[in-house]
Amino acid sequence: MSNDPDQNTQVSAEVEGGLPAPTDAPPERPGEGPEPTAHLAALLKEAEDEAARLKDAWLRAKAETENVRKQAQNDLAKAHKYAIERFAQDLLTVKDALELSLATPNATTEALKDGVELTLKNLNAAFDKARIVEIDPTGEKYDPHRHQAMTMIESAEPPGTVVQVFQKGYLLNDRMLRPALVAVAKAKDGSA
Repeated sequence: MSNDPDQNTQVSAEVEGGLPAPTDAPPERPGEGPEPTAHLAALLKEAEDEAARLKDAWLRAKAETENVRKQAQNDLAKAHKYAIERFAQDLLTVKDALELSLATPNATTEALKDGVELTLKNLNAAFDKARIVEIDPTGEKYDPHRHQAMTMIESAEPPGTVVQVFQKGYLLNDRMLRPALVAVAKAKDGSA
């Protein structure tokens, strides 16, 4: 220490002001000593725990996704397998009506006709429920998407008009089940 009284006052004020007193030990470096190692170990343990929690959550989410996928596949398979169940149930009444008509002993022509009409009524009801629509294009313009031309007939109708239906067509929800088989008008030979 120096003999200068002002320097002594300054050093004692620094010690009293909360600054550490000079020691002979070398200053600590970061990462050395027991306190930083314990802190890093705690951080590492915390990170490992978080990683374990996240891995567990990921595995659970993956398993849940796999279960949902399998359930969707099962539902789709059942939908394909039983898609026509309701329509098939509606057709059972048609079969019952046919069997009843045929089972009547000594049925008259009128009784058979009544049975066939009942059967047709039941079939039309089943078609309505299933949204099967009949195509009867007589008098309409020929449409190759809905009609299949079997022949062309000379007619007074404008060329390209359906003049005869050999077999009706059917749509299912606007999708063609069967095109109508038709004869289409053509111009008369002398008027072309």
